[in-house]
Amino acid sequence: MISRSVRRTRRTLTVVGLGTAALLTLSACGSSDSSGSSDTDTSASASAGTKISGTVNVFAAASLKESFTTLGKQFEKEHPGTEVTFNFGGSDSLAAGINSGAPADVFAAASPKTMKIVTDAGGAAGDPSTFVRNQLEIATLPGNPDKVASLKDLTKSGLKVVLCDKTVPCGAAAQKALDASKLKLTPVSYEQDVKSALTKVELKEADAAVVYQTDVKSAGDKVEGVNFPESADAINDYPIALLKKAPNTAAAKAFIDLVKSPDGQKALTAAGFLEP
Repeated sequence: MISRSVRRTRRTLTVVGLGTAALLTLSACGSSDSSGSSDTDTSASASAGTKISGTVNVFAAASLKESFTTLGKQFEKEHPGTEVTFNFGGSDSLAAGINSGAPADVFAAASPKTMKIVTDAGGAAGDPSTFVRNQLEIATLPGNPDKVASLKDLTKSGLKVVLCDKTVPCGAAAQKALDASKLKLTPVSYEQDVKSALTKVELKEADAAVVYQTDVKSAGDKVEGVNFPESADAINDYPIALLKKAPNTAAAKAFIDLVKSPDGQKALTAAGFLEP
């Protein structure tokens, strides 16, 4: 027969054992819950940081049309559920539109001067950064029938030459090259953006135009390009900026990251742009 003291001892040990097991179980559950919560929070945080959707409105210089259109398609493929819309034109007109409240997320200008129109008005979120550069080239009719070989040749009597307006980057750069060469040129027209100037030659409404080398390249056999040494002194830096009132900040930042990434730079240099 078991004594009362032995039974009491067994009961005490049983209770202690159960209590210890319960504590270990609670401790394990707490550790598991904490770990699970941390993993979930990290995953959710990462997801929130990378989840991109909606429309990205990009205002970009006309000379960026081909390369940015390509990058826009790549962006949409990499981020299902997004759409990139572009407004291409003269950088000064785009800047004026942004300052007037046009809904834009990103501004890519063809010169620091036109970007300054936006930054001076407080329209940029942070400092713009240069992502490419561009150099001027003369676009002539296919086969160069007028034998244009230099910037000076554009001053020949009877030659119909088109320039970009002096207020847009390609026009300002052309004027800088002409001033450096002490040449005076009266064009048959001043165009509001570089694509319009190039189109005049493509349609044979002009014999030549001073445009960017990227535009000559994109035109293919519709024009012939002529390099001139003075263009080296009038290279334009292209800055890009996230806009302060961007409706879709997350997607805008991601698009800018793509433009500045190795893939973006590869697409831009393939189009004839110079590295920053």
